[in-house]
Amino acid sequence: LFLEEAGLPYEPIPVDTRKGDQHKPDYLAINPNAKVPAIVDGDAVVFDSNAILLYLGEKTGKFMPPKGDKARGELLSWLMFVASGVGPYAGQSVHFRNYAPEKIEYATNRYAFEAQRHFGILDARLGKQKYMLGDIYTIVDMDVWGWARLMPNILGETAWAKFPNLKRLVDEISARPAAQRAVALKDKHKFKT
Repeated sequence: LFLEEAGLPYEPIPVDTRKGDQHKPDYLAINPNAKVPAIVDGDAVVFDSNAILLYLGEKTGKFMPPKGDKARGELLSWLMFVASGVGPYAGQSVHFRNYAPEKIEYATNRYAFEAQRHFGILDARLGKQKYMLGDIYTIVDMDVWGWARLMPNILGETAWAKFPNLKRLVDEISARPAAQRAVALKDKHKFKT
């Protein structure tokens, strides 16, 4: 999304995680944690969505408050909130809800509860302002969109009713041409189903 929003040239390289391509030595050399996404920018190798957003934002000066601005601290706090809370709980909710070979009610409920709690914090924030940092669209909004747009898979089809402010943000970003181009990237590649 950032690359499309900023109009930066890039070459997407598909990594079929369902085939296990992320565990191949050539990919592990880029990301030893065997997760996507990762970028190679000249000599710089950056992995983890939030690190990539921060790297690109700082490199280009786009979608970031200026250095020294009080909003910079807020940006870092919300990025870490998504990285340490939203992402892990949403990811585990998806796993235990949809993919775990054994249905464990406690795990399913625990991760769904925490995912809902974290999304509720984002929703409350967005109930007071247009974007996560006020009136400006930043990398934090892109970060939130990356997870929140998958809400039906994370918490079920009816989950949006609980998060109207978050839904508003997701719908707004999803309508942006850059978001539509970013989502369409998957259609250019064949992946194992």
